[in-house]
Amino acid sequence: MALNHWLLLLLLQVLHEVTGTRVKLNMGGFEDVVIAINPQIPEDNKMVDAIKDMVKEASTYLFSATRQRFYFKTVKVIIPSTWEPKNEYQRVTTESYDKADVIVADHYLKHGDDPYTLQYGGCGEPGRYIHFTPNFLTNDKLHNAYGPRGRVFVHEWAHLRWGVFDEYNNDAPFYTPGGDNLPEATRCSAGFTGQYIFPLGGKSYRDCKIDHRTQLYEHGCLFVPKRHQDTAASIMYLQSLPSVTQFCDKSNHNIKATNLQNKMCNYRSTWEVIMASPDFASSSPIMVPPPDPTVSLLQKQDRVLCLVLDVSGSMDANNRTVRLKQAAEIFLLQVIEAGSWVGIVTFSSTAAVKTHLKQISNDSMRKTLTEYLPTRTTRGTNICSGVRSGFQVFLHKYGSTKGCEIVLLTDGEDTAISSCFDEVQRSGSIIHTIALGSNATKDLETLADKTGGLKFSITDSVDSNSLIDAFSGLSSGSGDISQQSIQLESRGQSVGSQDQLNGIVTIDKTVGNDTFFVVTWGTSPPEILLTDPKGREYTEKDFAIDNTNVRTARLKIDGTAETGDWIYSIQNTYSNAQVISITVTTRAASVNVPPVIVKSFMNSDTNKFPSPMVIYAEVSQGFLPVIGAKVIATVEPEIGTPEEVELFDNGSGADLIKNDGIYSRYFTSLKGNGRHNLKVRVEGKDKVLKRSRRQSQALYIPGYTENGNITMNPPKPEANVSETDLGNVTRIVSGGTFVVSGMSPGGSHDVLPPCKITDLEVQQTGDGGFLLTWTAPGDDYDVGKAEMYEIKMGERPSELTNATFDRATPVDTAGLMTEVAGVKQSFHYKPVNFTKENGTSIYFAIRCIDGSDNVGEISNIARAVVFLPAWPSSPTRPITISPTPADNSIILSSPGDKHPGPVDKSTIIIVIIACVSVIIFLAVVGIAVCILRKRKYGNYVTTTTSTTVAP
Repeated sequence: MALNHWLLLLLLQVLHEVTGTRVKLNMGGFEDVVIAINPQIPEDNKMVDAIKDMVKEASTYLFSATRQRFYFKTVKVIIPSTWEPKNEYQRVTTESYDKADVIVADHYLKHGDDPYTLQYGGCGEPGRYIHFTPNFLTNDKLHNAYGPRGRVFVHEWAHLRWGVFDEYNNDAPFYTPGGDNLPEATRCSAGFTGQYIFPLGGKSYRDCKIDHRTQLYEHGCLFVPKRHQDTAASIMYLQSLPSVTQFCDKSNHNIKATNLQNKMCNYRSTWEVIMASPDFASSSPIMVPPPDPTVSLLQKQDRVLCLVLDVSGSMDANNRTVRLKQAAEIFLLQVIEAGSWVGIVTFSSTAAVKTHLKQISNDSMRKTLTEYLPTRTTRGTNICSGVRSGFQVFLHKYGSTKGCEIVLLTDGEDTAISSCFDEVQRSGSIIHTIALGSNATKDLETLADKTGGLKFSITDSVDSNSLIDAFSGLSSGSGDISQQSIQLESRGQSVGSQDQLNGIVTIDKTVGNDTFFVVTWGTSPPEILLTDPKGREYTEKDFAIDNTNVRTARLKIDGTAETGDWIYSIQNTYSNAQVISITVTTRAASVNVPPVIVKSFMNSDTNKFPSPMVIYAEVSQGFLPVIGAKVIATVEPEIGTPEEVELFDNGSGADLIKNDGIYSRYFTSLKGNGRHNLKVRVEGKDKVLKRSRRQSQALYIPGYTENGNITMNPPKPEANVSETDLGNVTRIVSGGTFVVSGMSPGGSHDVLPPCKITDLEVQQTGDGGFLLTWTAPGDDYDVGKAEMYEIKMGERPSELTNATFDRATPVDTAGLMTEVAGVKQSFHYKPVNFTKENGTSIYFAIRCIDGSDNVGEISNIARAVVFLPAWPSSPTRPITISPTPADNSIILSSPGDKHPGPVDKSTIIIVIIACVSVIIFLAVVGIAVCILRKRKYGNYVTTTTSTTVAP
């Protein structure tokens, strides 16, 4: 029966994840798309109107681009509570800023206005959110650079919804198409035409040169496309052009372009990826034009929350009631935001309202609320009774339960919990669930899933601090980071008599206000010594100590806490061992400087073994990635020992892109079915933590050509982001709970394959060979050491797919050994009697096999181009770009022509004759060279070497 409960939860989660976020697809129309405006943005009605116009334009464009399958049906815009109320603003229900599909916010530092979508997963996996700046939405001067806003929205929506990637590449803007062709701009389709120019300063440019080492255009070369093109694809390259109305499909996809779409999706076109999505499978073309989107404006009110706490008899076990009060006190005294309204309900077989809503206006009110926390238990468990009483607490003050929150904690089973599912869903409230112990009813998480709440599971491990972590993670989700409680330390363990719990807590320069140090114990108060960075000492005499059954000592630091390392030493003076824990929370030091924050979660809240599970942690400051951190995830099962795994931002294994502030790792150390709790610790020490740039952003077009003239856009603003040392930083965050099913009771044999290699690269070497590099996978995804590699090659990516890989040309891997996961490997492959024409493309792919013959996925497909002697230099004649009197266009002229004018016809004839003569001469020479170089194919006989480089 329990297994059936888990399978039901898995099914509900799969249905939820098919639609990405909480967006629903109804007969081709996307419903409940949420756009949230950051609370720091000043009130601006023009921006709201721009959002409405953008959504309307995007819906029409999306309908056309998806061949009449999809459009935007209903969109909700969350207006900040800091804006003046209006009658048209409805009350927010289960929507929140933190879970919005689109975020409107300024960057912390000057970082331009590039729209982008945050993507964690691989090809076909939905993204996290789209980000627009207010200036992008209101500054019409940006139209020339990015295109109409509705078109940009569709470009980003494809990232978010269908997990496709950009078809341009700012880091590799050119590629070699092969043959005797010159380099081309990275784009899709290859039918886009334009000019290649190199800026000399001011309005002067010259033709781009070719770098003989790379056979590509030199660094700084710009591709300026024609404004009017003959191709309709693709939106993921240049949606700004009027002719572009389609996604690239199989018929026009540019497989030679060095872009992320080709790398991440193994050369599949954008439209092929979209066609493989659940959205496409459940849709069909719509024969009539869709209606305009309905845009609703919602406004967040004060936070209204009710603690609904289990006081059944089972709460007496494992010190649960004491632990509950310790954790709930931290929430009421330190975590929940000032100005919030809080009520408290307890339940067993029946429910009781301990206090109706009280507003947190000062510390005295916080203390008053803690006095209503339960200390006694009774018999029975009726969860729905507690939930309904929570609704009554809301209705006692308000006319509706919409937008209110319930924190529901229980440790018991209740077969009648499903009786209030429909009522909960109709309420418009959000329910956060905390499952305490292994016997908490298996349907508990359904309440959170139906309402968009958070989910936590807590074990009875004596040295676990997870209950405090769960309450510390219950932030409002309003987007006001300056008011959000941040956890710096959370540690608990059994300490022997006269032994000590020692450690260091770092308070960095972005935090320090409202800082609390909290120590809890099991039996007898310990001795406490806390030393701040300037040497001032605090002892237990400086802490407010509660010697009742709460067993807590609390120290609040006045003002802003000193920046630096705070050293603690907590000694157990009791005659026996006891559990001692320390928790440190704080808030931002300034409303103008966002703190470093961490968000953590799994790729799925439910998982059926042996499907891969991935842990993610996003570390950022004001939307900017933070790199160089040490990130440790701890996974705590219902029963058993917690497992630690280090997450990496290295662009291999489960990690999508290197140095994007997203730290990832597969989790393979499963011990059984049931709930698992996730906790992440982030540290930055010794000046290694740095702020970086967003790597994937909308394409800023430098200019256009039209009727032989070039119109340049203003230079793209330089991002004011340097990899600045952020100093020492520590953070603790709860990633909530995830559920595992499908494991055999006695454990499973080895069924986990090596992970997919995602960073395979290849380049030609001077001896005519190829150097392949990649990061080693493991025996089980990215853990351990696999058994062997298979490398294949071909002249087309289609030769290296799942269906064709076994038949592809093998590469002799004699001497190539596997390494421990994470080690950087290289392999030199030199064909013998191997001849190809200059510019021929060769594709390589690799897969890994473990000792149990589990075969990993085929890697990304890497492309190399055969280079013979270097290309001749392209013309380097300087040209000047001069404004025309009629408009802001520009025309090309020689440096001496200050006033370009008509040219004598005889001069034109002479120039034409000279050009034709040169062309004929070059053609004859080219044909002769080709005849001399071209040979028949040889056999694939190879010599190989292998090099291993430690990471």
